[in-house]
Amino acid sequence: DSDDENNGDVTAKMAGLDVGGGSGKKNKRRGASAKKVNKVDTRVIVQKISRNRKKAVTHVVGLDTVPGIKLKEASKMFSKRFAGSSSVKDKDIIIQGDHLEDVAEMIVSKFGVSRGSVYLDLDGEFVPFGE
Repeated sequence: DSDDENNGDVTAKMAGLDVGGGSGKKNKRRGASAKKVNKVDTRVIVQKISRNRKKAVTHVVGLDTVPGIKLKEASKMFSKRFAGSSSVKDKDIIIQGDHLEDVAEMIVSKFGVSRGSVYLDLDGEFVPFGE
């Protein structure tokens, strides 16, 4: 008699338990959707900085905002294309030599960045590359 009462209590208590059968909301994104980063504001600035009298370096700033581009791989492509050293430092790419126009053209053609998103720094003035 008491066994039936205990079983009834246990059954009633188990009915109240939640096993997590998908009724609760999930907060974490997993899989491919978690890896998607929505960066819409793409702005790449190409600058020429003088080192000493005749030498110059070209800085590419903001290439990290372009989706699907690894800075290290982009740096290697610049090195091969311009036959000089190229390195990544603090999310900037530094290329030896004055390659202002050529770098901007390569960013548009190889990496698929729109011309309106690439700016040239001409004497402190940011000019869109398309103009």
